Amino acid sequence: MPTFISNDATINYATFGDATKPAVIFSNSLGTNYGMWQQQFNHFKNDYFVICYDTRGHGASTAPQGPYSIEQLGQDVIHLLDHLNINKATFCGISMGGLTGQWLAIHQPERFNHVIVCNTAAKIGQEQAWLDRAALVREQGLSPIAATAASRWFTDPFIQSQATIVETLSNDLAASSAEGYANCCEALAKADLREQLKDITVPVLIVAGIQDPVTTLTDGQFMLDHIPHAQMFEINASHISNIECPNEFNQAVQRFIA
Repeated sequence: MPTFISNDATINYATFGDATKPAVIFSNSLGTNYGMWQQQFNHFKNDYFVICYDTRGHGASTAPQGPYSIEQLGQDVIHLLDHLNINKATFCGISMGGLTGQWLAIHQPERFNHVIVCNTAAKIGQEQAWLDRAALVREQGLSPIAATAASRWFTDPFIQSQATIVETLSNDLAASSAEGYANCCEALAKADLREQLKDITVPVLIVAGIQDPVTTLTDGQFMLDHIPHAQMFEINASHISNIECPNEFNQAVQRFIA
């Protein structure tokens, strides 16, 4: 797989489709890798130049010393676009990737045609809880987190009916870099974009999971109320909606960027 250097990190990425077509870049959630977007790159690669990457500390990207910041996560995306000589793209991120998308919409609006933020919030969770989780992971590894991840990520019917998908994602999480995960927890602990949402000028689509216990419909509504001209699409899924309801997810994104 191709890689590039973004400051202190080596970022793993993949591209699909024709590089002359409009670019769409996908950003993964905490504890996953770019493979989580398979149903999206298969769907969009005929009409778009699709870019997926592993957030620093995740997948096959390196996990340089932390703590990380939301600014670093956003700059990695800009450096990837520069590396690929792409002036302007559409960005789609989920959970942690959705927070990265908000940062990009605030600080680098000239680089994006559209920003889609999915199953996310302008501030995700509480600072101390993230710091506690980082400490736990450094002490015990990722197995305890992986053992309970499915219940946060998916609804019970999906867990029952799609056991192989759930098991693969849980195993990927357990095998991830504990230090990279902890460093990203520290980025999430500090990231709070609530006051800056009003400054966003890029067209934004918010995808909110009706059954998401992590980043709720209330979080989605807050972003909708504070981002000028934003739209919201409610999807009948839990936290990883692009995997749980791929057809509805893909259609919502396609409508928005078309």
